[in-house]
Amino acid sequence: MATSNSAKVTLPSDTEILITRDFDAPRHLVYRAYTEPELLKRWWAADRGKVDSIEMDVRVGGAWRYVMTANGGFEVAFHGEFTEVVPDERLSRTEIFEGAPDAPAVSTCTLTEQDGRTRMEILVRHQNKQNRDIHLNSGMEDGMQEALDYLEQVAIGLA
Repeated sequence: MATSNSAKVTLPSDTEILITRDFDAPRHLVYRAYTEPELLKRWWAADRGKVDSIEMDVRVGGAWRYVMTANGGFEVAFHGEFTEVVPDERLSRTEIFEGAPDAPAVSTCTLTEQDGRTRMEILVRHQNKQNRDIHLNSGMEDGMQEALDYLEQVAIGLA
């Protein structure tokens, strides 16, 4: 699969993870691929499993939930609530991995466009360094890189 870029993961603070990725697609299409359940189903699990369900009520106070069966046969699920929604620009939401419900985070996705390309920045704020490090060392980066490659392909395909 041809992709335009890999995501860069940095640690702005002891409690934060920043993911930055450029896409060869306009931001309104990246936003659609990121927020429409039928499009999310095409990229979120990448090659790591099968998406079982995606529910999203993209509005402030709206709930969301993603569930997949990983290739190893176990369920992986996340849920939360949207706290900020600026279409095509910014989404903030609480994020709870259902395998560790006592470690909620806040994830903010910001999209900026220049010359038909989109930069996505996802800032994940954890309650403490321990939770951040567990997230960081969970193996999430490999799956995330694959998923964002697929997200790019979905967004390009919408053009």
